[in-house]
Amino acid sequence: MNPSVGALLTRIEFPLLLAGLVIAGGLWGFVELMELAQATTPHAFDTQILLAFRHAGQPNSPIGPAWLQGAVRDITALGSTSVLVLITTATIIYLLLIRRAGTALFVFAAIAGGQVLSSLLKLEVDRPRPDLVSHLVSETSLSFPSGHAMLSAVTYLTLGSLAARFLPDRRTKIFVLCLAVLIAVLVGISRVYLGVHWPSDVLAGWCAGFAWAMLCWLAARLLQRRKMVADSD
Repeated sequence: MNPSVGALLTRIEFPLLLAGLVIAGGLWGFVELMELAQATTPHAFDTQILLAFRHAGQPNSPIGPAWLQGAVRDITALGSTSVLVLITTATIIYLLLIRRAGTALFVFAAIAGGQVLSSLLKLEVDRPRPDLVSHLVSETSLSFPSGHAMLSAVTYLTLGSLAARFLPDRRTKIFVLCLAVLIAVLVGISRVYLGVHWPSDVLAGWCAGFAWAMLCWLAARLLQRRKMVADSD
């Protein structure tokens, strides 16, 4: 390896490198999926996966036992506006009570910014909801990207990364971050099972959500160094 390249790599922290890769990969993936979403007819990738969640030849009959539908609705609620607003508000109030106004403002800006970005992207692409299968819940907004997938990624990763800075050891930090990712993944899958999103909508939501969350994480590190956001002490 070139000595200058090796010296550069030693100065770059692994988390920063990983965040940069997530942002770049997320942006690239979103652009590719947006081109797919703007096509006049659904891609085979979308139709095949969406139909895989229904019994063969029965687009109105989801796979799995009867109780699974209720469980999936419960999971999808974790990415609903009501739940995310409740969690975010509770977090902000707690931060204000412990006199961390700068951190509270950052949390609000990161999550509210994700909401605004999601709404703008939906208007830009203007993709209708899939009509290939029945919808197991009622939805009226546009389809691309999945707001549930994007905002659950933004909210849970932002709060997870914030909480991880205050945890005592690496194992608990990894657990919290993995839990945040798992919730975002489950919420996204639930949207496809319920028939209210094409798989590419969900993938695009994850791409945009993870990229935005990592961008906010980088901003938090910069603000922390400037003492505008509280550190773990």
